[in-house]
Order: sequence, then structure tokens, then C-alpha cells
Amino acid sequence: MSERLDSRSLSLFLALAEALSFRQAAERLHLSQPPLSRAIRELEERLGTRLFDRNTKGVTLTAAGEKLVPYARNVAKILREAEAALAAEAVPAKLRVGVTSAVEPAWFRGLANRVQATHPGTVVSTFSDTSPRLIRQLRAGKLDAAFIALPTEAQGLEVLELDRLPMIVAIPSSHPLAKRRIVGLTDLEREKVFWFERARQPAFYDYCQTIFSRHGFAPSKLREPADHHVLLGEVANGRGIALLPNRSPHCGGQASSTGRWPKASNYRLASDSLRPRTGRACGTYWQRRLQ
Repeated sequence: MSERLDSRSLSLFLALAEALSFRQAAERLHLSQPPLSRAIRELEERLGTRLFDRNTKGVTLTAAGEKLVPYARNVAKILREAEAALAAEAVPAKLRVGVTSAVEPAWFRGLANRVQATHPGTVVSTFSDTSPRLIRQLRAGKLDAAFIALPTEAQGLEVLELDRLPMIVAIPSSHPLAKRRIVGLTDLEREKVFWFERARQPAFYDYCQTIFSRHGFAPSKLREPADHHVLLGEVANGRGIALLPNRSPHCGGQASSTGRWPKASNYRLASDSLRPRTGRACGTYWQRRLQ
């Protein structure tokens, strides 16, 4: 590429051109807004022309920006095709994939079958465990790839974030808060909360503690049972409440409507207490890249 254009600059430009919002583009790129704004400004300076008009309502493409969009899309398409071509050759005949037990998004179901369908001849074996243990197995060469819950310490390994799951609260349906559809952390200050031990998920535990401290949330904690049926049973019996990622093994949707736990219900936490970024992200760590 020329000295004025490179693939990263084009990727940032395209994200902003499609979102027409620095905030939305930054979230899509997993960046904060200042670095994105600075990178776009530097690109415009190198090209000697404005690509976007900024105003209080957002951004719009200039004529030069409109002209650059199809070229940026073509470059992105070529790069994706090149990566896919190389990745297809790298898929082993036997693929050992770890799957976190912390969350259970809908797309986990049938994962092995989908991989085998797109890569005929590849036999996929899946193993469920906690994210830290999956990372240890990956580093030891016992797994080829792992779907883990984030944040999890994985220094030296490559991560690709795939999904974000907001946090919800599970409370007895007889609880006064059960009449609400959205609750905040301040509403739960006097509740006893089932919480996991730090040794199980150190990075996520510390992350949650930071968020709790930021909001002055310091509830009494009960040791969280490892079995999710036992946990929901304890919640239904009024022993405490539970903060869970939506689509975790503990949550199959609205517990009160499934008939499995008629006395326990799941409710979304208000966005001013736990924003999507403070939920659980689900990503992959690969020992070898797989598209």
C-alpha cells in the first residue's frame, strides 16, 4: 500500500463510514473514541482532504469520503478472502475445541456440527470447563481452540470477541422487586447475593469488583453453588439473589415462565448500573487461526 493509505486506516475509515457515529464505530472496533478520532484526522491529513463533516448530530461523508468507500470495501473483502483461504488450509483433521461453562449463548448449540459442515473431513471434539482451565489446556497443547468468557487472563494468546451478554438478576417471584422489569444495583444494596469464588474466574471477579466499587455496591455475599439447578432453587427459596450473564447455563430465559423454577424470575439490570460492557463478553482464543 501507499504511504498515505494502509489496511488499518481503511478499516477504521470504513467502520466510521458505515456507522456515521464515532461512538458506534469505536464500539464496533473495540476502541475508545479518542484514538479513533485521532486516526481519522491523521488519515485526512495524509490524504490532504476531509473525508467526514463533523457536527453536533454526528458525522457525514464528504464527496471524497463517498469516493473512498467502495475502495475500502474492496480491500476489506480481499483481506477476508485471503485470511479465509489460508485458514481453510490450516484446519486440522481433528479439532479439539474448549467451550466455557460460564455462559451459554444460543449459537453454542450445534457448534461442532457447523464446523464439520463447513470443513468436511474435520472431526470436532468439544470439552466444557471454566475459562481459566480452558486457557491452561490450550497452552498445554491439549486444545486447538477455546470459546471462553471474558475477561480472562490469556496473555500471549490471540483473542477475537464474538458476543456480549448483559447481566441480569435472578430473584424470587415473591420479592417486591419482582414487579419491575428493570432494576439497578442500588435496588439490591440490602440483598444477599450468591457470588462465585475468585479462584474460579479471577479476572472476571476483579472486573466485577471494580464495577461494584464504582457504584458503591457492597452486598453481603453467599457462596454460589456450582450446580445451576441448586443455585436457582436457593434463589427461589428466598435465601438470596444471583447476578448472572444473560444466556448463562443458569438462565434459560424467563425462569418464571418455563415452569422449571416457578418461584424464581430473571430481570434485566438497569443500564445505568451495568452497561453492556460490564456484562460478559464471549470470545475465542486460538492456538491456530480458524475462520
